[in-house]
Amino acid sequence: MTSKTSLLIFTDLDGTLLGSEDYAYAAAVPMLERLGTEGIPVIPVTSKTRREVETLRQRVGLRDPFVVENGSAVFIPHDQNQFQLPEGEDADGYRILQLGCTYVVARAALKAIAQQLGRPLKGFGDWTVEQIEQMTKLAHADAQQAKAREFTEPFMTPKNVEPETLVAVVEDFGFRVVVGDRFSHLIGGEAGKGAAVRQLTALYQTGLPAGSTVKTVGLGNSPNDLDMLEAVDIAIVLPGPSGPHPKLADRGWQVAPEPAPEGWTLAVEQVLAQAGC
Repeated sequence: MTSKTSLLIFTDLDGTLLGSEDYAYAAAVPMLERLGTEGIPVIPVTSKTRREVETLRQRVGLRDPFVVENGSAVFIPHDQNQFQLPEGEDADGYRILQLGCTYVVARAALKAIAQQLGRPLKGFGDWTVEQIEQMTKLAHADAQQAKAREFTEPFMTPKNVEPETLVAVVEDFGFRVVVGDRFSHLIGGEAGKGAAVRQLTALYQTGLPAGSTVKTVGLGNSPNDLDMLEAVDIAIVLPGPSGPHPKLADRGWQVAPEPAPEGWTLAVEQVLAQAGC
């Protein structure tokens, strides 16, 4: 890689960096260590909460900024030294850039949307940790972390409402929704994985010498990652056991040769080779 180009790697977690069923990541650790040694940031961009991401960062040794709850907030460690910290709130050793709404606002909006639809909408705030554990098959500690929402509300996708209708009603209220097969996520209108990626890319660019540029890489596995993949220079799709998700397969993007986590490592290895790293 020439001195005038700096790589940034943005990655989803479940099914991308982590195995889709077992959440395994051991196969990616040597590559993560190499990237850390070479000073190439690896930035999680996920629907997970801050507490969930913090636990993973400690396990795998990540030190870079991260994006939580579908692009609702960017957490920048105070001790990073690749760019000057932007304006924002400070808490727990982070500069926090909030792009979305607060959790209280999301909860109130979900009730209003349910009333407008004439259908009950139940979210994480309506369930105990034990109920979330049972529905998601998460371990108890993981369910606790998943329930620690700060910005968004996951809710049970209504079976008797067309996705287009749900999206239209949510947008009428000034919010966005990521519709999933089982759970959907209500997020603030200004939030989004793509918006978060663009903000961080601009910040890293400010820390480079004049004439240098940032080249961004994004890795994801589901339609929830479209916003991020469309915002990067190099988009890479992680396949599942039966191949890439249909909504990501025909966009001309690179498809990793294997599912996560092995496929993540192989895809990043190819990027580094092409960049001359």
